[in-house]
Amino acid sequence: MAGVISLVGREGLERVQRRSRRILIGVLAALLTLGGGGGVAVGVYGRSLDGNLARTDAFAGLPQESRPTRAVTGAMNVLLLGSDSRDPDKTADSRTDAIMLLHLDADHQKAEVVSIPRDTWVFVPRSPDGRHGDTMAKINAAYAWGGTPLTVQTVESFTGVHIDHVALIDFAGFAQVVDALGGVDMAIEKTITSIHAPHRTFTKGRQHLDGVAALDYVRQRYQFSDGDFSRERHQREFLEALLDRAAGLGTLSNPVKLNSFLQAVTKSMTVDQDFNLVDVAMELRDLRSDNLTFLGSPSAGTGMKSGQSVVLADTAKAKALYQAITHDTVQEYLGTAAPSPTPTANLSP
Repeated sequence: MAGVISLVGREGLERVQRRSRRILIGVLAALLTLGGGGGVAVGVYGRSLDGNLARTDAFAGLPQESRPTRAVTGAMNVLLLGSDSRDPDKTADSRTDAIMLLHLDADHQKAEVVSIPRDTWVFVPRSPDGRHGDTMAKINAAYAWGGTPLTVQTVESFTGVHIDHVALIDFAGFAQVVDALGGVDMAIEKTITSIHAPHRTFTKGRQHLDGVAALDYVRQRYQFSDGDFSRERHQREFLEALLDRAAGLGTLSNPVKLNSFLQAVTKSMTVDQDFNLVDVAMELRDLRSDNLTFLGSPSAGTGMKSGQSVVLADTAKAKALYQAITHDTVQEYLGTAAPSPTPTANLSP
């Protein structure tokens, strides 16, 4: 999971791009193994991987008349969600740990990933059962109240961007991916004790972690001055470490290891009914590492709402960013957008 906490300045953006480059190279290498080879064997293999993906009706019950329209042919918007449950129907008391919007430009030469802090204060439409929603709340409440469809509806309402596909990543399932690679090396920001049993101690510096320990670390937030924002940062670092490990072991250049890696990853994902892995790989085949931009949904800092510490959206800047996504003019927007400060917060659940 990746993301910066506000629209950053050019220097900060370049740092994020550099940190994310190895991640993208690894992902592209895997996807292009599917998309670039062509032929019957690739199609069969792609369909076998596609069969690993759990499916959910991500758009069930959405009022079509109120959904944003697609303004540009060829562009694609994918809502990426991170959670601790692979079953999208079991959402009671669960909330998404990560919310990101991936925009692929119509020419398929560039893509942008916008991270939306999970505590962003937004309007959540009424849930299908009528018991929740129709109120202002943290954006990740939508998942607990109405699963993936209400989350889609909430994000579309907040951004005005039409969502084409949805992919949920099960962090718990990724523990098995890590263990299959023999663990990962992560740079621990500072010495902390986990708030979760068995209350591991993570010592500052570079540490080798197994899957369960790595996921325990990226869930921590109360020990850091920027609270939930630190969790987003550590999620990005975790994925980078994961793919660095895969690349370092020769996974991405070894068909047998690559297959094991992709099998484990796809078994940890849930996608919408129309998502086709080979088709998406083909859409991404011309994308290169220098053409991916990570940024965050513009924020005005934090505040208190209904007794909760929340992230407040910078509505003017957010509107400009999401309009640029809708009209496929993000690169032009980035060339003219003024830098924003990165807020810090220690957020409550």
